[in-house]
Amino acid sequence: MLPGVVTLAFDTSGPACCAAILSGETIIADTVEQMARGQAERLFPLLDELLSAAGLAWGDVGRIGVGTGPGNFTGIRISVAAARGLALSLGCPAIGVSTLDALAHGLPQPCLTVVPARRGSIYLQRHRQGEVHAPETLTLDELAAAALPPVPVCGDVANDVAARIGGTVVRPAAPHAVSIARIACARAADTADRPRPLYLRAADAAPASDRPPAILP
Repeated sequence: MLPGVVTLAFDTSGPACCAAILSGETIIADTVEQMARGQAERLFPLLDELLSAAGLAWGDVGRIGVGTGPGNFTGIRISVAAARGLALSLGCPAIGVSTLDALAHGLPQPCLTVVPARRGSIYLQRHRQGEVHAPETLTLDELAAAALPPVPVCGDVANDVAARIGGTVVRPAAPHAVSIARIACARAADTADRPRPLYLRAADAAPASDRPPAILP
């Protein structure tokens, strides 16, 4: 019997499929597989493999932590839908954690976390102890006007952002899925909401220009 609640965390909002298992605060297993696509097909086999390697079954999971973005629209939907389905089938809570919060977990504050967006934009969040800042969408050219302080920057485009604001680049304090799991543990007593995708901009897809086929009665 493992000490503490078993937390299974995963994320597919970026160009990877990552997962981790914690028992209480202890890391039991974690993995990440880089992939530009195919997360929908790979997620559940990866979770099965991770649980088996840790000597666990699905019934041992007592909490789900899931990355909610921002990031790839399709990837966010994959992980959030999987978390909701697992929570329902396993009878356990599912807690959503944003990518930007996970990047900041364990880092000294103040700091910035950044994730690349499309069309030369970035998703950015300011983190300062005791303050809550909403995520923003900016272009690199807009950083100067944003008057950001020269603080540590963490994320996939940290080099570009740090160079423009005079900050330093820092690495995440823990593997991404591990940070999601730990934040989910910390928030477990304070949230009963189902995880929801964090979308900071509209989808790129446009409505079809062709007339849809008639639906027969």
